[in-house]
Amino acid sequence: MEVKTILWPTDLSKNSLKATKHVSSLAQKYNAKVVMLYVGTDLNAMLPHYGVMEEEHIKRFHDYELKHAKEQMEQVCGPHLEGCPIVDIQVVTGDPATEILKKADEVKADMIVLTTHGRGYGALDQRTPAFGSVAGKVIRGARVPIHIVNPFMES
Repeated sequence: MEVKTILWPTDLSKNSLKATKHVSSLAQKYNAKVVMLYVGTDLNAMLPHYGVMEEEHIKRFHDYELKHAKEQMEQVCGPHLEGCPIVDIQVVTGDPATEILKKADEVKADMIVLTTHGRGYGALDQRTPAFGSVAGKVIRGARVPIHIVNPFMES
């Protein structure tokens, strides 16, 4: 199997960052590019439940969230992914599973590295044998191999 591009979607939670050493190891082994992806909150999908919000407020929230996420991603990359040949940080907004699958096609990912649970519900997730909702959707929809990391078994 040839791996030139690894897609690493992360919500920057403690759980999702436990995939870091796997991403680094795989990228070094295959001399692969890493596309680190953060999917921001799609407020437009939530607003019908909470009422109408002005477009300007939505834009400011998205801008703030994505800027903050990119800064956090850069902090992770420096000390933890320094051995990777190329790291490309990307941020988008939308439904996480949909955007991850779309990005995998767009960047021609050969592999996706994903944790079983991201933000989730901590102790409840540890007792739940199933994958988190995003991981489950990505697993069912991916056209490339997925390297799954159980964050509850990682140190």
